[in-house]
Amino acid sequence: MASSAGNKGIRLDSSKSRLKWIVLIFSVSISIGSIYYTNLLVQKLKEREKQQIELFAKTLEYTINEETGSNIYFITDKILIENKSIPTILTNDSGVIIDYRNIDIDSATMPLNAINRRLEQALSDMRATYDPIPVTVKDLTGEEIIYGYVNYNNSFLLSQLAYYPYIQLSVIAIFGIIAYIAFDYSKAAEQNRVWVGLAKETAHQLGTPISSLMAWVEFLREDPDFNNKQIIEELDKDVHRLQLITERFSSIGSIPVLNMTNINDLVRKTMTYLRPRISSKVEVNIHTLGDNITANVNAPLFEWVLENLCKNAVDAMEGVGTININILHGSDRQVFIDVSDNGKGLSKSKANQVFVPGFTTKKRGWGLGLTLAKRIIETYHKGKIFVKNSEENAGTTFRISLPAGRH
Repeated sequence: MASSAGNKGIRLDSSKSRLKWIVLIFSVSISIGSIYYTNLLVQKLKEREKQQIELFAKTLEYTINEETGSNIYFITDKILIENKSIPTILTNDSGVIIDYRNIDIDSATMPLNAINRRLEQALSDMRATYDPIPVTVKDLTGEEIIYGYVNYNNSFLLSQLAYYPYIQLSVIAIFGIIAYIAFDYSKAAEQNRVWVGLAKETAHQLGTPISSLMAWVEFLREDPDFNNKQIIEELDKDVHRLQLITERFSSIGSIPVLNMTNINDLVRKTMTYLRPRISSKVEVNIHTLGDNITANVNAPLFEWVLENLCKNAVDAMEGVGTININILHGSDRQVFIDVSDNGKGLSKSKANQVFVPGFTTKKRGWGLGLTLAKRIIETYHKGKIFVKNSEENAGTTFRISLPAGRH
């Protein structure tokens, strides 16, 4: 049943991952469709504006050939719908500007040289965007010659429309990021409430059997017919350990008190308790690079993490092997505690999931131990815990990184 719960946790996480991919693919499809449709509209508007400019050029040809000496723009305004949006510049066959329309120029306030620079820049932009449309006239012999060129560029509306899908996608992306952060925060808060409720209820349920065990230990201690004091001492240790575990669960959800602690001493103390309670075929070695390696920790919670890593290592080695614990100073004022085993190891995919709630490689267990360990180290101690390295059939090393204390 426990294994089933663990597998359910994995399937649930996998389902959530697939749902995220479905939502992502759907969003990308909508985005591509939006860009495609907008670009289609842009192309149609470009063709329409091009046709309007070509008609404008043909009208100029007609006006020049039929109404020589007349005001060209005045006559064309009577023939064509007024062009109030498409920037146009009319040049002669030598490229000299004859007239312009819809260029952002205030002739009342701008000096002549500034106007000329603005027109030359606009003309350069037009030629870089579209080929100019020639305007031909007939000479006295009836032969067609180039009178000038109509240069044009996209209207303001067309330029805005071309950038619209990218602005739209940017807004959607920003909204999506904000929504994701809000959802993630809400989800984390909900998980926190579940963890706290579970931990405190567990502590509450442990209270009654612990009280009963304490009474039985005292009864055996005072019983004159019971002379095996070693059993009483071990039972007493386990009762105190249960009290410590209850204290640990009770502290979940509240801000734990961190004290400057010698990590070497704390690790040795934890392993002294743990050694008689794990397989006698497991060898435990503690290596330390320095006698005074300190960090701010909550001792009961940190011991919990260390016990969890060691018990997982024993399970991975199936009760036979070696656990090496290395304690050292790292860079940037960090303390590293590496817990290594020579067990069956983890594949890369499993190594990335070991801290996911519900994940377990064991036939029993709920897959919550490493999840709690991660919360204790990262949330309460502001440190890191991760799989430093793992290789199948060669072993695994977990690393705990804590901010170092001052010497």
